[in-house]
Amino acid sequence: MKFFPCGELVMTLNDALEGIEYTIRAINTDDEELDAFLFSLGCYSGETITVVSRRKSSCVVSIKDARYNIDRQLADAIEI
Repeated sequence: MKFFPCGELVMTLNDALEGIEYTIRAINTDDEELDAFLFSLGCYSGETITVVSRRKSSCVVSIKDARYNIDRQLADAIEI
């Protein structure tokens, strides 16, 4: 978890609890290709996302009734 300068708590997908539905607040990446890929999966600001399970170096998430395996680095770029 991180804090904004104004003191607001910022959670990433790595901080999410399994089985809880969260709303995506922002995607923090400088890679336009990655942004476009995530958008094509339905992963964008305002959409809901759920961590289904965690693995050693990744997590399985549910977005729009589909499941995807994403690594921890990408999960850290998704703010909830």
